Amino acid sequence: MLPAGHHLFLLALALVPLASLVGAAAAGAGEGFCSAEPSSDCSQGLPLYWKVTNPTLAPVHLQDLPGFTRSVYKKDHALITPESHVFSPLPDWTNTLGAYLISPALGAHFTMYLANMQDGSKSALPPKDVERLIFVLEGSIALSLESERSHSLLVDSYAYLPANMKHSMTSDETSTLVIFERRYTAIGDYHPDLIVGSTDKQPLLETPGEVFELRKLLPTSLPYDFNIHIMDFQPGEYLNVKEVHYNQHGLLLLEGQGIYRLGDSWYPVQAGDTIWMAPFVPQWYAALGKTKSRYLLYKDVNRNPLI
Repeated sequence: MLPAGHHLFLLALALVPLASLVGAAAAGAGEGFCSAEPSSDCSQGLPLYWKVTNPTLAPVHLQDLPGFTRSVYKKDHALITPESHVFSPLPDWTNTLGAYLISPALGAHFTMYLANMQDGSKSALPPKDVERLIFVLEGSIALSLESERSHSLLVDSYAYLPANMKHSMTSDETSTLVIFERRYTAIGDYHPDLIVGSTDKQPLLETPGEVFELRKLLPTSLPYDFNIHIMDFQPGEYLNVKEVHYNQHGLLLLEGQGIYRLGDSWYPVQAGDTIWMAPFVPQWYAALGKTKSRYLLYKDVNRNPLI
């Protein structure tokens, strides 16, 4: 049994092979982990969330390592990394490829998937009684609704569509969305409303006992049975609470890199990585590198666990 202080040392050792691998990839492909300040050549001129769709450890970097993946699946959590993504045509969508990252097959009560749209792409509706949240990672889309004007959604914009609301999304350029869907859990006479917004317009919220910055994309009122949190960590910051709770999570790392503890495992993570967390799995995060970390986090809320 190692003293508690030795665990961080072991984590540092665990990162050495990954850092070496990234260095080798950078030598062959002209890029690596972007650990420099934002004003440096490493990030100059690159669009927001560029690393999500152009990850450091993309398949092209791993062509000389047959069988290698950082993806992990366990009964109470999963790490799904970009080199493991499998895209196929999304059912009933036009000219759109999708990769399901989280689904009920894992044990989740929601789905989380990427949608790669092209010029001429058009979305399909989710199944009956299923609500949807879309978040734009790359490009732009037009969101059309039966009873309202259309909305133009750019990178870092999002829309929440209540269950059974007629809508469609189209794109005339290469665009990437992350989409969350779940069967709506109704209580009383509450009915959620359409929400269209952007991350930068959401206020910073208090986080007692914590140092990270928090924004919530949806209202915290009872009509809404889940929320999406945007959480920012400066280099070296970490979660104070080692969380264990009944809520499920679906996470997409948007910027930066760090270490995620899930159960008894510790994982180096970077922009583009997805994590599923089952109820009651111990979880903790620390940001590494010289640039901030940002992740997007699904969380079910406002419902009795017995429902």
